[in-house]
Amino acid sequence: MSDFNPEKLTVTYLPPASIFNPIDNRKYKLTHSDTTGQLYLSIGSQYDAANLNAKMRDEVLGEWRRELGQYTLFGKVYVSGGEFDEKLSQIRFMIFKKELPLALYAFVNGDKGFYTYYPWLLDAPVYIYFESIFNEFNQVIYFGTPRQYLMK
Repeated sequence: MSDFNPEKLTVTYLPPASIFNPIDNRKYKLTHSDTTGQLYLSIGSQYDAANLNAKMRDEVLGEWRRELGQYTLFGKVYVSGGEFDEKLSQIRFMIFKKELPLALYAFVNGDKGFYTYYPWLLDAPVYIYFESIFNEFNQVIYFGTPRQYLMK
């Protein structure tokens, strides 16, 4: 796993989102630069449409959802919709799975002030959906709780 370096993280709040609003459907989009290692996190009530690489689709999306009174941080990564063969899809799946903790460190630490207002969300479950047309990579995986990714 790549180490999380908070100095390489740039955070942008998309109005009307702020450090304390919204909770329901609060959305995260994490992108990165392969050359610099810089991470870019946007936080809003909508996903930031800028900085998307339509060809590679290597961003990590996340959002807070409330179902039956319980909050869940639910994320999604795009493995393959058919444009990548099974072998390349497997490689993408393995890379995403390996690098997901880094993305979760960015989500949690980039929005650290949010947890001072809602500390109980630190113990909510985190699930990531790996989207693929190949059944072996099309799955939801539990990644613990935000507390595990909070830097002291």
